[in-house]
Amino acid sequence: MKIAQVAPLTEAVPPRLYGGTERVVSWLTEELVALGHEVTLFASGDSVTTATLAPFWPRALRLDGAVRDPNALHVAMVEEVYQRAGEFDIIHCHLDYLPFSLLSRQPTPFVTTLHGRLDLPELQPVFNTFSRAPVVSISDAQRRPLPQANWIETVHHGLPENLLAPRGGKPSYLAFLGRISPEKGLERAIEIARLCQMPLKIAAKVDQADVNYFNREILPLLKNSHAEFIGEINDEQKPEFLGGAAALLTPIAWPEPFGLVMIEAMACGTPVVAFNRGSAPEIVEDGVTGFVVEDVMSAAATVRLAVDLPRDQIRARFEQRFTARRMASDYLDVYRRLIFARRGRARLVSV
Repeated sequence: MKIAQVAPLTEAVPPRLYGGTERVVSWLTEELVALGHEVTLFASGDSVTTATLAPFWPRALRLDGAVRDPNALHVAMVEEVYQRAGEFDIIHCHLDYLPFSLLSRQPTPFVTTLHGRLDLPELQPVFNTFSRAPVVSISDAQRRPLPQANWIETVHHGLPENLLAPRGGKPSYLAFLGRISPEKGLERAIEIARLCQMPLKIAAKVDQADVNYFNREILPLLKNSHAEFIGEINDEQKPEFLGGAAALLTPIAWPEPFGLVMIEAMACGTPVVAFNRGSAPEIVEDGVTGFVVEDVMSAAATVRLAVDLPRDQIRARFEQRFTARRMASDYLDVYRRLIFARRGRARLVSV
């Protein structure tokens, strides 16, 4: 199958450090190539892939201070994909709604995975207008604000089976991993750790937009707690960081569409204590890979139970549910259905 993967230009594929969407695109692309498919990856020029790279901009936009209007580059990249659409059996986009108008006006089947939050009022007219554009959700919970969208499938993310693995030693702290912003709830993680009388290690990035929040709300808490701020880490550092944790805390305050950090922890055999928001109940199996809780007090009470969960059991559930090979297989099913449907419509038109 000839497959186009269209990634955001914000980060390289894979990203050097933080970058959820681009990381997932990389894992999916590499699995599709390994399965024998001919994949072209539209991405930034500093991306690294076994697929054929179609570089649209020399480097990731987050690292390119000269770029002030990233939308201009994304619109131009979609035009290039449109011009080359006849080269592919299927086009798989990861640019939210940007490709809808143009790709709906050409014959090659396309599908878009929606990676972000969808509970924004400005999205309603977009999906009312493009109600036939085929889309994939990354959790069932993500769909709720847009019942009118043309949902084809839910495909949970997966990561390479051997990317992260459990490590030996006795877990000795609680962990927070990802991004520091109000919706991620770091202040609640610090309070949970305080109630549990356990140290907290924080491996996270601070976006420019969240610097004031970090300085105003988080720094004062760090000065008066047993929390240690490590900063942003890469995949090579995650097995030690997550494997050494008694539990990963994800006290989110928003409808998380998926939450890669949860399955990264599971890959390391580490239980997850997550707030009941967004995808958490779909990803975390209560009493098996962690616990889903309602508030800080119940999280603190549950940490002790999570620590006792068998870590080999958690790893086994990761291998069953959240590998990149399973993700690629699910997407191939989606591609085949869309190609078959398009060919069926073409035969009807020709008659």
